[in-house]
Amino acid sequence: MAFSELLDQVGGLGRFQVLQMVALVVPIVWLTTQSMLENFSAAVPNHRCWVPLLDNSTAQASVPGALGPKDLLTISIPPGPNHEPHQCRRFRQPQWQLLDPNATATNWSQVATEPCVDGWVYDRSTFTSTIVAKWDLVCDSHALKPMAQSLYLSGILVGAAVCGHISDRFGRRLVLTWNYLQMAVSGTAAAFAPTFPVYCLLRFLAAFGVAGVMMNTSTLLMEWTSARARALMMTLNTLGFSFGHVLMGGVAYGVRDWALLQLAVSAPFFLCFLYSWWLAESARWLLITGRLEPGLRELRRVAAINGKREVEDALTTEVLLSTMQEELSASQAPPSLGTLICTPGLRLRTCASTLCWFAFGFTFYGLALDLQALGSNIFLLQVLIGVVDIPAKIVTLLLLNRLGRRPTQAGSLVLSGLCVLANTLVPLKMRALRSALAVLGLGSVGAAFTCASIYTGELFPTVLRMTAVGLGQMAARGGAILGPLVRLLAIHGRALPLLLYGGVPVLSGLAALLLPETQSLPLPDTIQDVQNQAVKKTSHSAPGPTVLKSTHF
Repeated sequence: MAFSELLDQVGGLGRFQVLQMVALVVPIVWLTTQSMLENFSAAVPNHRCWVPLLDNSTAQASVPGALGPKDLLTISIPPGPNHEPHQCRRFRQPQWQLLDPNATATNWSQVATEPCVDGWVYDRSTFTSTIVAKWDLVCDSHALKPMAQSLYLSGILVGAAVCGHISDRFGRRLVLTWNYLQMAVSGTAAAFAPTFPVYCLLRFLAAFGVAGVMMNTSTLLMEWTSARARALMMTLNTLGFSFGHVLMGGVAYGVRDWALLQLAVSAPFFLCFLYSWWLAESARWLLITGRLEPGLRELRRVAAINGKREVEDALTTEVLLSTMQEELSASQAPPSLGTLICTPGLRLRTCASTLCWFAFGFTFYGLALDLQALGSNIFLLQVLIGVVDIPAKIVTLLLLNRLGRRPTQAGSLVLSGLCVLANTLVPLKMRALRSALAVLGLGSVGAAFTCASIYTGELFPTVLRMTAVGLGQMAARGGAILGPLVRLLAIHGRALPLLLYGGVPVLSGLAALLLPETQSLPLPDTIQDVQNQAVKKTSHSAPGPTVLKSTHF
């Protein structure tokens, strides 16, 4: 772990880290809009069948002048289940007798109706255009909308699996730059998609890039920041997601056309792609993988930006070789995903941290479905999600520095689960208490996400860090896909989904107690560093000849 000494020399929290944080977190704010985009671009407007008497100017000419639009709607569209005009059926022929004030339900209920064979008419008072209206994702095709959302989540899952591994092989900055370009191109192209399948494919590719940006951003911030400022830097990173929710609500309020909204949230990544070439590659990764000359250049560059001119002049290849001799000799064989599972010192860390990520995705997306009960103004609702998240993450930063990583991770998950479980005991009529518990639960889930983002990077060595982060992101997206499906269990019992949404984070929080504490420790660079940490921890608590057994924990 000698790199921590080199980082302290060139500056672990200086001008370079501030500039890097701004350059990396601003794209995170815009990235969040990609994930929340279809709350607005795929909003389902009120709709009804197209009918000639209302929507064909030639047919309207034969209508008696005394009849208004409401009368024409009555004789053309049957009432739906909510006594509003039916959204998916129309009368085969105009039912003039329904204009009789004495007409009863039996006059129209037995009349033959038909599907909307000529298309639909959409209410454009809130959104001038959505993908639902463009491709008629209503009535018999209504299942295509959630399918598009599932494909997007699947893209993040696949991206996490692929980008994590290739970032450990080819570098953080290189993959990040490619992901910016992929998001910009596929997101912009989606605004001009000619068909719905093409749109879904482009959104899948954009989601693939989203996963890579999230993982490489957090890893670059972590690997260039000193141990004392790591929690602050990673909390600022996760706050980018919170501000992204607020930004999404504002942009969507001002841009009501889905294609223009798609462009607005995608085009900025072209700028991110251009300036990302300035970003520094992780010198920690470069040195551990044997790329000494590039690593030396990055360290000297950071020293110059941080005003450490004397350190810049003193850094040479010989200094690197003497300082990191042990790490360089231990990192010749490139590890793989199987190393996380097969190595005794990493197996427990992998299982417990992956379970924490799964619990976050599972519970957050399960609870998010209840947010619709907070109101019908989806713009205000989107802003509210981010506003609630901000204080939760600030409190998390304080807890991380006071209590440490392990109790904060375990406590946030257990608290979120207990809030959900408590709602199973609160009567439906006590809405204020149920809302308070839901908000506290969502805040705790946000805290769990912040802690997991920091904790996972600190648990695993540099040679496997991105692979481990990718595995965690895969688990989170798997939970996100599974979470909404649990709602279907409500037919067997109203409280059953809540029991699962609450039970999973509680169990995951208890599992987090098995992880080691990493507060103030330097980042491990090799697998041997991880095992040495376990040895040192046990030697402090129980000195004696049996301490070597702790390498299996």
